[in-house]
Amino acid sequence: MAGRRAQIDRQELSRLVAEGWTVRRIAEHFGVSESGVLQAKRAAGLARPTLDHRAAIPWTVKREHVQSGPATNLRNLSAVAQGGSVPPEKVNTALRWAQRLIDAGSDVTYDPVAGFTEVPAAPDDSHIAGVLARARQALSGGAQDA
Repeated sequence: MAGRRAQIDRQELSRLVAEGWTVRRIAEHFGVSESGVLQAKRAAGLARPTLDHRAAIPWTVKREHVQSGPATNLRNLSAVAQGGSVPPEKVNTALRWAQRLIDAGSDVTYDPVAGFTEVPAAPDDSHIAGVLARARQALSGGAQDA
């Protein structure tokens, strides 16, 4: 029928996602756009929740700095704080890195030219201390540390 929108069967969508089909392949299968598949996956609860790392990385980071150690550690701590899945060895690396900064009285900041740098921590407003506290709170089951 001309003009009728293609329908995505949720049961079949669930099956195809479970089988590991790509979004492109599913879109071709149903005759819809990839965007339509993504919307259907979200509506069916099949899409992974998107994590927002802006609290941990509040800067606009240049492409060449996105995969640096500090950026990776901040993202991993942010993911932990939001209940995301992070391999234990990456969590431990990020926790040790953040604690080392705090123990040294340092914080982390970002500059588009210099990248991530360690700076003296402000007495009452350490960025890394806040990021670490949120991650530790999540790791402890949400209980507030004393």
